[in-house]
Amino acid sequence: MNFRKGRPREDLEINLIPFIDVLLVIVIFLMVTTTYSKFTALQITLPTADAQKALEQPFEINIAVDANGRYAINNARIAARDAQGLSDEMQAAVKNAGAKGDPVIIINADALATHQTVVNVLEAARMAGYPKVTFAAQSSGGK
Repeated sequence: MNFRKGRPREDLEINLIPFIDVLLVIVIFLMVTTTYSKFTALQITLPTADAQKALEQPFEINIAVDANGRYAINNARIAARDAQGLSDEMQAAVKNAGAKGDPVIIINADALATHQTVVNVLEAARMAGYPKVTFAAQSSGGK
């Protein structure tokens, strides 16, 4: 049924010019926002240094904490369970060794030791006035 008599039908065609314009805008946007790996990676040659070992080793106090919350200072068990008693024991260990200067407190805590027992050692070191505290850890390849 042709209701338009006398007029021929026009062929429909897709206008590609707006489609090309949109694609060009998208390509420009992608080019501007893309990061290239050669700009993000820096080629750095690190300097090398040859250092001698320290001639004088600092005095160390090893404090062990087991899974049951018991403490040992330099492999000697102590009866203290709180921070104040532990602080007194640390100061006594330093006096017995006759060390001068601040010792380095090394905490050897069991993997199953509670946080509170380790915090007690940190608090005892603060109360005793020993600012140098470190933790001992086992390497993962040692098992």
